[in-house]
Amino acid sequence: QATRVGVAVVDTFVWQGLASVAIPGFTINRLCAASLALLGTVTRWPLPLRRWATTALGLAAIPLIITPIDRSVDFLMDSSLRKLYGAPGEPPAP
Repeated sequence: QATRVGVAVVDTFVWQGLASVAIPGFTINRLCAASLALLGTVTRWPLPLRRWATTALGLAAIPLIITPIDRSVDFLMDSSLRKLYGAPGEPPAP
Protein backbone atom coordinates (compact mmCIF):
# COMPACT_ATOMS: atom_id res chain seq x y z
CA GLN A 1 0.00 0.00 0.00
CA ALA A 2 2.79 2.45 0.89
CA THR A 3 4.52 1.66 -2.42
CA ARG A 4 1.36 2.48 -4.38
CA VAL A 5 1.02 5.78 -2.53
CA GLY A 6 4.67 6.59 -3.21
CA VAL A 7 4.30 5.79 -6.90
CA ALA A 8 1.16 7.95 -7.10
CA VAL A 9 2.96 10.84 -5.38
CA VAL A 10 5.97 10.64 -7.71
CA ASP A 11 3.78 10.26 -10.80
CA THR A 12 1.63 13.23 -9.81
CA PHE A 13 4.63 15.38 -8.90
CA VAL A 14 6.44 14.68 -12.18
CA TRP A 15 3.29 15.15 -14.28
CA GLN A 16 2.38 18.43 -12.59
CA GLY A 17 5.96 19.66 -12.78
CA LEU A 18 6.07 19.06 -16.50
CA ALA A 19 2.49 19.81 -17.59
CA SER A 20 1.75 22.74 -15.28
CA VAL A 21 5.10 24.41 -14.68
CA ALA A 22 8.08 23.59 -16.88
CA ILE A 23 6.62 23.11 -20.36
CA PRO A 24 3.94 25.85 -20.24
CA GLY A 25 6.41 28.28 -18.68
CA PHE A 26 8.99 27.60 -21.35
CA THR A 27 6.42 27.71 -24.15
CA ILE A 28 4.88 31.00 -23.06
CA ASN A 29 8.31 32.52 -22.42
CA ARG A 30 9.50 31.68 -25.93
CA LEU A 31 6.21 32.82 -27.48
CA CYS A 32 6.44 36.15 -25.67
CA ALA A 33 10.11 36.63 -26.55
CA ALA A 34 9.42 35.92 -30.22
CA SER A 35 6.36 38.17 -30.33
CA LEU A 36 8.22 41.03 -28.63
CA ALA A 37 11.03 40.75 -31.17
CA LEU A 38 8.59 40.49 -34.06
CA LEU A 39 6.56 43.49 -32.88
CA GLY A 40 9.83 45.41 -32.60
CA THR A 41 10.62 44.80 -36.24
CA VAL A 42 7.19 45.13 -37.86
CA THR A 43 5.65 47.97 -35.83
CA ARG A 44 6.66 51.37 -34.57
CA TRP A 45 4.80 50.90 -31.31
CA PRO A 46 6.54 52.21 -28.22
CA LEU A 47 8.18 49.59 -26.00
CA PRO A 48 5.54 49.73 -23.22
CA LEU A 49 2.77 49.03 -25.74
CA ARG A 50 4.75 46.17 -27.30
CA ARG A 51 5.29 44.68 -23.84
CA TRP A 52 1.57 44.88 -23.01
CA ALA A 53 0.69 43.32 -26.36
CA THR A 54 3.20 40.55 -25.72
CA THR A 55 1.72 39.90 -22.27
CA ALA A 56 -1.79 39.78 -23.73
CA LEU A 57 -0.63 37.33 -26.39
CA GLY A 58 1.00 35.10 -23.79
CA LEU A 59 -2.16 35.04 -21.70
CA ALA A 60 -4.35 34.42 -24.74
CA ALA A 61 -2.18 31.45 -25.71
CA ILE A 62 -2.81 29.58 -22.46
CA PRO A 63 -6.15 28.00 -23.45
CA LEU A 64 -4.65 26.95 -26.78
CA ILE A 65 -1.59 25.20 -25.35
CA ILE A 66 -3.16 23.35 -22.39
CA THR A 67 -4.57 20.30 -24.18
CA PRO A 68 -1.57 19.64 -26.47
CA ILE A 69 0.83 19.94 -23.53
CA ASP A 70 -1.27 17.69 -21.27
CA ARG A 71 -1.54 15.02 -23.97
CA SER A 72 2.16 15.26 -24.77
CA VAL A 73 3.13 14.85 -21.12
CA ASP A 74 0.79 11.86 -20.80
CA PHE A 75 2.43 10.29 -23.87
CA LEU A 76 5.93 11.09 -22.58
CA MET A 77 5.25 9.58 -19.17
CA ASP A 78 3.44 6.54 -20.61
CA SER A 79 6.46 5.97 -22.86
CA SER A 80 9.04 6.35 -20.13
CA LEU A 81 8.51 6.64 -16.37
CA ARG A 82 5.21 4.81 -16.20
CA LYS A 83 6.76 1.77 -17.87
CA LEU A 84 8.81 1.32 -14.69
CA TYR A 85 5.78 0.84 -12.48
CA GLY A 86 2.98 -0.07 -14.90
CA ALA A 87 -0.45 1.40 -15.42
CA PRO A 88 -2.66 2.26 -12.44
CA GLY A 89 -4.04 -0.93 -10.91
CA GLU A 90 -1.25 -3.10 -12.34
CA PRO A 91 1.59 -4.42 -10.20
CA PRO A 92 4.98 -2.76 -10.71
CA ALA A 93 7.15 -4.25 -13.46
CA PRO A 94 9.89 -6.65 -12.23
